Amino acid sequence: MPLNKLKAFLDDRDVRYISIRHSKAYTAQEIAESVHVPGKEVAKTVMIKINGQMAMAVLPATERVDFDLLKSVADTQNVQLAGEEEFQNLFPECEAGAMPPFGNIYGMAVYVEESLARDKEIFFNACSHTELLRMSYADYERLVHPRRARFSTAND
Repeated sequence: MPLNKLKAFLDDRDVRYISIRHSKAYTAQEIAESVHVPGKEVAKTVMIKINGQMAMAVLPATERVDFDLLKSVADTQNVQLAGEEEFQNLFPECEAGAMPPFGNIYGMAVYVEESLARDKEIFFNACSHTELLRMSYADYERLVHPRRARFSTAND
């Protein structure tokens, strides 16, 4: 979803958000540092495949997906990291790795780490490595209807 479409999607639903421009950064942790936000509050989107179907795992920048936990949450043994070549064409107007966590718009399941739901706000990439959006977590959950669960562990 290109940034303008994402903003229009949010505007059409009367969702308040703030756009934050920052210097080019490629990891969620670098972005958090760039905009002076704790890494646990910046969400990163990890593309996964569950039983061969593309899905999104949304978790704090400071965490990594624990595939054993995610398999339990998804009630399957077939969960794996998706290769960039497998999902790049799904987000043609987004920079590689900068897709926003709105998989529901693409018919994808979205799993969100429950720790993100504890914060009032969520920060995430907005189709670019130089812009971040900030919005209320309650609005995000209302729009996306993610499956909330514990499936991550701290980065070492």
